[in-house]
Amino acid sequence: MTIAFDYIGCDISKAYVDIYDPKTGRRQSITNTAKALAAFLLAYQETSAFFVFEATGVYDSPLAKALAQAGLPFHRANPMMARRFAQAMGQRAKTDQLDAVMLAQLGSTLRPAPTPPPCPQRAHLAQLQRRRDQLVRLRAAEQTRLHDSTERVITASLKQVMAGLDRAIVAIDQAIAAALEASDHIAQSARMLTSAPGVGPVTATVLLAALPELGQVNPKQIAALAGLAPFNHDSGTLRGRRCISGGRARVRRALYMAALGAIKASARFRAVYTRIAEKAPAKKIAIIAVARKLLVTLNAMMRDQKAYA
Repeated sequence: MTIAFDYIGCDISKAYVDIYDPKTGRRQSITNTAKALAAFLLAYQETSAFFVFEATGVYDSPLAKALAQAGLPFHRANPMMARRFAQAMGQRAKTDQLDAVMLAQLGSTLRPAPTPPPCPQRAHLAQLQRRRDQLVRLRAAEQTRLHDSTERVITASLKQVMAGLDRAIVAIDQAIAAALEASDHIAQSARMLTSAPGVGPVTATVLLAALPELGQVNPKQIAALAGLAPFNHDSGTLRGRRCISGGRARVRRALYMAALGAIKASARFRAVYTRIAEKAPAKKIAIIAVARKLLVTLNAMMRDQKAYA
């Protein structure tokens, strides 16, 4: 039996959530806080409401959490897909209220699948990993400046800042390790993922934090989510080069580095790399192919709850 949902569009900013309910034609602007959103959603308890909003990083977290706590289904849409849908509908103007209307139309037209409710442990892990990435980027920038420095005072300052960043990264790594062990399920998943060649603690943390669908979808879907699925570019008699597109950039970067490790550590993945590298115009193509093979393997491991063999 198919449930007939009433799709409600939500456009999210840092301060407000603009909401459009096509059933009543009502437009509202709610403060983007947990308390305000929880109070607003009380009116939708025991209804067939289905909320649609764009993924906006940390700004959509209060709404996603409030909806999950209220037991209401929602879809967290890819912003590019939402913008393309608006263009297809002939909508050129862009305001918060217009976007809320467009997202309600997207829901009723495409009828997207509900997004799984956010896991508090994974959300905490994702924030820690995001902070680690920030610190690593800061350290890399200081390292570049150190190479260019010719002044003793500046060199000393740079080394001092880098030492502080090193300590901060160690502290975040310890916090990540504690977060992994705090949940039996996540700890078991981390041990399972790191049993695969090339997959270290950082890659496992990225996958657990940013790819919750791992083990829940088929190989093609998981590759597309990570941006490792090659897409055709054909028209008429033209056969364009297949290339990857979209997906979650941080997951893709982590898998690319893991693929480099897997090629060195595993004869199985090294054979995949060698076979493709011999024919491909660039070695990077072979590395990406190994990254996809590794991801598909990890997906099967998580699905079957088995370590790498």
